[in-house]
Amino acid sequence: MVPQRSFKEEIPAFDEGWWASILADEENMMLATATRQQKVEERIKSPLDWEQAQELYAQDQIVSLTVTGFNRGGLLVEGNGLCGFVPCSHLLDKSSQVDDDERGRLLAAYVRRTLSLKVIECAPEEGRIVFSERAAKAGEGCRTQLLNSLHPGQHVRGEVTNITDFGVFVDLGGVEGLIHISELSWGRVGHPAQILHLGETVEVLVLEVALERCRIALSLKRLSPNPWESAAGHYSIDQIVPAQVTALTPFGAFARLEEGLEGLIHISEIPMAENARINDVLTPGQQVQVRILQIDVNRQRLGLSLRLNENS
Repeated sequence: MVPQRSFKEEIPAFDEGWWASILADEENMMLATATRQQKVEERIKSPLDWEQAQELYAQDQIVSLTVTGFNRGGLLVEGNGLCGFVPCSHLLDKSSQVDDDERGRLLAAYVRRTLSLKVIECAPEEGRIVFSERAAKAGEGCRTQLLNSLHPGQHVRGEVTNITDFGVFVDLGGVEGLIHISELSWGRVGHPAQILHLGETVEVLVLEVALERCRIALSLKRLSPNPWESAAGHYSIDQIVPAQVTALTPFGAFARLEEGLEGLIHISEIPMAENARINDVLTPGQQVQVRILQIDVNRQRLGLSLRLNENS
């Protein structure tokens, strides 16, 4: 963790609807994982010791369990009246960073091994316990201490442990925070893997800490100024500027003027021969000159054209 820096602008009021959507996305992911787990766990007949599981979670204690099986998402563990799931992203090795064949080989090697784990999710009503080897490495009792030390506006460092379609999880030292895809960049993000990589150490800004659910919302983009706030002062209608093509779509192309500031070149604004396709004219990464047609700061939209002359 690094010392808090001066934060010139006040953190915007947190959007509860946005946070709810994050939790919904994460719950959907965990539910899919749990469904895969349940198919394997049907053979386990002994009842779970939910009281013990809840105490382990509440006290942030470490427990030793044996690996009894695995699936694509992680390991099945059990012992002492407990059984549950360890996601690949919560193992100390790099099984979440390899292809499916290699991951299967790595996970199979865990069977019958004993792991030191922490309970990171305990849901009796859903019959689900999720464990983490990574969290156990931080030691007992660190979760509460870490959560109590975090506050909105704080700068912290952590390791990227999981990348999903909806965002990036970062280990802050035994507790994971989430950078939602909307908080990765001021510009358009096709997929979080375009911005960060597994195992990467990253500095982030704490947006929100929900102690009761051990949820931490993080932001990467808010460490730098919002380029849209100064766009109207830097750019003007009909101005011709350099840009880099970032993506092609059936209806046009996106081009970046500067980091976090992208605009759309509609297909009607791309000079092409008859029957030509966009990828016959443009390629991602290509440097081009564009004319600015529209600047909508409030909606964070730029309209661009490859027709540098209004009459062309």
